[in-house]
Amino acid sequence: MRRRKCRRHGRDYPCTCAMGNLSRFVEPVALLLLKKKGESYGYDLCAAMQDHALTDAEIEGAALYRTLRQLERNGNVKSGWDVKHGGPARHVYRLTGEGERHLQEWATVLDHVSKSMVRFVREVKKLQNEKG
Repeated sequence: MRRRKCRRHGRDYPCTCAMGNLSRFVEPVALLLLKKKGESYGYDLCAAMQDHALTDAEIEGAALYRTLRQLERNGNVKSGWDVKHGGPARHVYRLTGEGERHLQEWATVLDHVSKSMVRFVREVKKLQNEKG
């Protein structure tokens, strides 16, 4: 399979940008940031997402907002309008108790995925060493 050129990293950087839609990984990062911040505006969450991303792919604001709406529908996040500060009202988000439990579920799932990935990389390296 030919490696596609990544507009962010160039041709030879082995990034996850062109490896398919990994948008579900927006959810655990959003939960983590809400846990760390207590409550936050969507814009602030969006600004912090890339520093906490689980892949090299750029996290788009639209994906974050879709994820926040779904988390709220599922009872993991509550939101409201902050009208105390000057300027237009801003949507503020906070984690619920159910959201904190869901964050722990994500930590367990990602721990399993991480271990599986380490095994996969070891196996690939072993096969490369056997050939070379």
